[in-house]
Amino acid sequence: MTPLEKLKAMKMPFAELKGVEFVEAEKDRVVARMTVRPDLCTLHHTIHGGAVMALADSVGAAATVINLPEDAKGTTTLESKTNFIGGAKEGTTVIATATPVHRGRRTQVWSTRLETEDGKLVAVVTQTQLVLL
Repeated sequence: MTPLEKLKAMKMPFAELKGVEFVEAEKDRVVARMTVRPDLCTLHHTIHGGAVMALADSVGAAATVINLPEDAKGTTTLESKTNFIGGAKEGTTVIATATPVHRGRRTQVWSTRLETEDGKLVAVVTQTQLVLL
């Protein structure tokens, strides 16, 4: 099973609720898309910051999962830092790309860039995932 097939086969209810679709997955890069729906927006039809953070968290967690050691039982987020750069309007697709900063036995750190399809930067998220043994 490829890493992308593994992610698509996993049950991630909150990611599904948000409409997250994983489109690429390798050990060094995971990419997902999410359309900005009205229920993910604030006033003025712009993506809510919580939706941005939740998308990044799902992608970083998924990246950790495909990099877990054999004896690991799972992962959970220890810390997350979001730099909001710009907005994304309702109807826009946001693309989240996670790349590793550190992959250790007990923790992994991922940097996720969130951009609109036309390349406008929405946010940069750095998160630390605990490897559950």
